[in-house]
Amino acid sequence: MTEQLERNAIGTSLERLDGHAKVTGTAAYAYEQPVREPLYVHPVQATVARGRIRHIDTDAAEDLEGVAAVLTHLNAPRLATGDDPEMWVLQSDRIAFRGQLIGAVLAEAPEVARQAAGLVRIDYEQEQHDVVLRSNYERLYAPEIVNGGFGTDTHSGEVESVDPDVLVDRTYTTPMEHNNPMEPHTSVAIWRDGSLTLYDSTQGVFATRSRLAPVLGLEEQRVRVISPYVGGGFGSKGTAHAHNVLAALAARVAGGRPVKLALTRQQMFDLVGHRTPTIQHVRLGSDRDGTLSVVTHDVVERTSTVLEFAEQTAVATRTMYPAPNRRTTHRLAALDVPVPFWMRAPGEAPGMFATEVAMDELAEACGIDPIELRLRNEPDVDPESGLPYSARNLARCLREGAERFGWSGRDPRPRARRDGNWLIGTGVASSTYPRFTFPGSVADIRFSGGRYEVRIGAADIGTGTWTALTQVAADALGCPVESVRLRIGDTDLPVATVEGGSAGLSSWGATIVDAARRFREKFGTDPSDGDEADGMTPDNPDDDRFSMHSFGAVFAEARVNADTGEVRVPRMLGVFSVGQVINPSTARSQLIGGMTMGLSMALHEESVLDPRFGHVINRDFAQYHVPVHADIADVEATWLDERDAHANPMGARGIGEIGIVGSPAAVANAVHHATGIRARDLPITPDKLFRE
Repeated sequence: MTEQLERNAIGTSLERLDGHAKVTGTAAYAYEQPVREPLYVHPVQATVARGRIRHIDTDAAEDLEGVAAVLTHLNAPRLATGDDPEMWVLQSDRIAFRGQLIGAVLAEAPEVARQAAGLVRIDYEQEQHDVVLRSNYERLYAPEIVNGGFGTDTHSGEVESVDPDVLVDRTYTTPMEHNNPMEPHTSVAIWRDGSLTLYDSTQGVFATRSRLAPVLGLEEQRVRVISPYVGGGFGSKGTAHAHNVLAALAARVAGGRPVKLALTRQQMFDLVGHRTPTIQHVRLGSDRDGTLSVVTHDVVERTSTVLEFAEQTAVATRTMYPAPNRRTTHRLAALDVPVPFWMRAPGEAPGMFATEVAMDELAEACGIDPIELRLRNEPDVDPESGLPYSARNLARCLREGAERFGWSGRDPRPRARRDGNWLIGTGVASSTYPRFTFPGSVADIRFSGGRYEVRIGAADIGTGTWTALTQVAADALGCPVESVRLRIGDTDLPVATVEGGSAGLSSWGATIVDAARRFREKFGTDPSDGDEADGMTPDNPDDDRFSMHSFGAVFAEARVNADTGEVRVPRMLGVFSVGQVINPSTARSQLIGGMTMGLSMALHEESVLDPRFGHVINRDFAQYHVPVHADIADVEATWLDERDAHANPMGARGIGEIGIVGSPAAVANAVHHATGIRARDLPITPDKLFRE
């Protein structure tokens, strides 16, 4: 058990400390950094999905007034290493996917750069490409591990020979999706005296530096990354991408002038990752009373020929429900597509959709209420590791949610409620997300002028880090929040891990607590100006003693138009067990945002890939649909009053991703209850409700 902080600032709805700067427009995001006489960069992208460049003609682009340079693989500065193939930009004539960076224009104005990029002419030697994921793909393979460091496959018992009384044996699919944060990916790069300064929209300044520096042949100390404000990321900004290399190459030839690169919305569909599509075969077998005897979850998903990314889609199933016979597998198809990457709750979001819809199907087959089925299969210990949970309050979430939502009066029969042309149904799903703490962060604290300056190279991507870390620091130091000045978002600050995996606050907060305790041990409660101490992310012995996860229950009501198939969700409720909530205001925002994104996953989001040409065709918000205000009615998020003393000194487990995890299945289950039609392929569009 970790020593817990006394709570004074923690648990209060302190207003966002960065709020005034953001609403008044004085918060400078990456592209808005004031630099003198910048050049503007516009990428040139491949228009074939596989092949090589036979000839490239830049004459017309170079002749355009205002163009400073045109970069291609023929004249770009050489990179130091090709060990990171995604970052091997403008070094070869090979093309691995449509949209790959094959050139760039530097010009005095962004409009000129864009016009000139359109004047570059490329002659290709085109090769046959393959971009379509299918379960019978002939070259499926098992990766060594999946994202998060989890094992690829698990197996226990006799999954093939067991003959359960009730069996659900179904296949579920989720599509390719794109993160689409509000702020696009942008970089301002300055190369002077053999050093690079990069103002970047990133979830981790040190993660960006550590990936860029070796590619550029620079020592890490010669790369400074600055990112005080970030307008969303959802995982896509969790690492450097190829456009960062392009910005650095452009800065290198710009004669000391800064260069500005802002990806367009359309370019983001090619260059900054996406959620891989999945094909998931789930088998749930049980006794007639619903007690599970077999659980299998076999996943086929896509990666890129450029660089492997294996989403951990079946991993959440390993810890959700116990059964004596269990199996999970992941198989990859390496295709001619851009590299997939993190998107909010990678693995858990698509995987729990399949598991929780299958549980709803099993409940219907057994004639048992969906909540009761889940309660009957609550484990005493983690089914995967055998460790006790630090806290598993899923049952409380289900029961409290059922009471708040009015579940007890529910008629279990599908298609039983109707309001004019609208069929009405309700659904529920469980959610889970692991508690991560990433080692390796450092924080320092310096006292000056009656205030404590707390420095750590963390990131705030709009989640409230500026505010929540200030609250943690105040309680760790035993001072008012007004006495704390937080500095984040710069590699000139002490090293910090990436904002991802719902681990930011757990990792950075524990680090700041360690620094505060060292400061107090060294200087007491009456420090002098200039007193300074640092700390690092402490080891937690409970990591090896307990299984630590957050849990939740999501409820949804769906109304489906019987004539058109239009789906509306007038209300959603999420009840979560996440440990100590640091700031209820920002926490509620995160949970509601996650649930909204889950509704979007259920009903709207799909990146449509044209197999003939290998590119996403709905590459803007006119065609890539996400919810708008008219789609979101009553979304309520609440949580249990608890703290997890095994997790970290704050008692928190992280909240950034659990809101999305159960929401797609809750909506899908509500649609089935309304219509009697089981939609197993996301998104649930009207055409899928007229197939039966």
